[in-house]
Amino acid sequence: MPDRRSHRRVLAAVDAVCDAAASSEAVSLLTVVQTVARERGRPIEIDLETPLATGVCGQRRAYDDHDVIVLAPGLPNVERTLAHELGHIVFRHEGAEIAEATLEVSDDLIAYMLSQRSLRRNEPVPMDDIAEWEAETFASMLIMRLRTMSGRGTPLSVLRYDEAIG
Repeated sequence: MPDRRSHRRVLAAVDAVCDAAASSEAVSLLTVVQTVARERGRPIEIDLETPLATGVCGQRRAYDDHDVIVLAPGLPNVERTLAHELGHIVFRHEGAEIAEATLEVSDDLIAYMLSQRSLRRNEPVPMDDIAEWEAETFASMLIMRLRTMSGRGTPLSVLRYDEAIG
């Protein structure tokens, strides 16, 4: 993983995912997830039932032969969280140990962590921060691209048109 944020890296990943999605005429996020799984030769399951710790919206779980995206029940924006977790899969981010990922934190600890981040502006960005930034940026770009593709015709024709005009 790079040691700094790169919009080009994220854009290249979104381009690759959208190219695969357009080739299979996938326009919904669920069909895009299926397309990514097929391209990787590794199934991706979506779990909408497993409860997660308070404050955890989604989680990517990697197993030997497949991946699972767990989405917290009752999310206000399921699409956004699904795209974010798909970003972790696409970038092959390491992820956190399950015990670490499910710890509940107090408001005071969150405030302290945020204040420490603002003091470290000139220090290298920690890898977990980059992974979260990449996944969130990927989600934003992918959702925007899918909305554009679904509103302009068939995905493959939109992709070919966009390629033609550069």
